[in-house]
Amino acid sequence: MHEQKAKPPANYDLKGLNCPLPVLKARKRLAAMRPGTRLWLETTDPLAVIDIPAFCADAGHRLIETAAVAGGHRFLVERGNVADLPTSA
Repeated sequence: MHEQKAKPPANYDLKGLNCPLPVLKARKRLAAMRPGTRLWLETTDPLAVIDIPAFCADAGHRLIETAAVAGGHRFLVERGNVADLPTSA
């Protein structure tokens, strides 16, 4: 029996975009993905180190990994389950 390997996460290049565009584009891209799938976000916006983790927490996504890279940051995000999101009162 052969084990299927999980597809590696896609890379989403958000370099050169400033707040709020990285979060807005990430939100749209993640909305089109299945829960549990992962996506690397690549940014150059210095505020992304604050914005992306806050977005993940608010939207119910999991921030798996954060890495500083030359010229910016990378964030590995796992899409959350929409059913787990809090509802507004």
